[in-house]
Amino acid sequence: MPALRPVNYRRLVAVFEKDGFNFSRQAGDHLIYTKPGITRPLVIPVYRAVPVFIIKNLLRSSGMSRDRYFALLHS
Repeated sequence: MPALRPVNYRRLVAVFEKDGFNFSRQAGDHLIYTKPGITRPLVIPVYRAVPVFIIKNLLRSSGMSRDRYFALLHS
């Protein structure tokens, strides 16, 4: 499995939108995404390169596996 690398926020948004998350609102430079069945909203910062620790936290909060993340990232 490839290592997680920092990615642009737009690519990260595209991954979660493909997985069924919908834009809910924006608070400053943070985008808030929700999905039915997921209790915590995802907060994606508008960064040129979102750090790996934030990506790991988003995957954990969304319940998405790393395999699914890489499949959606490269599709």
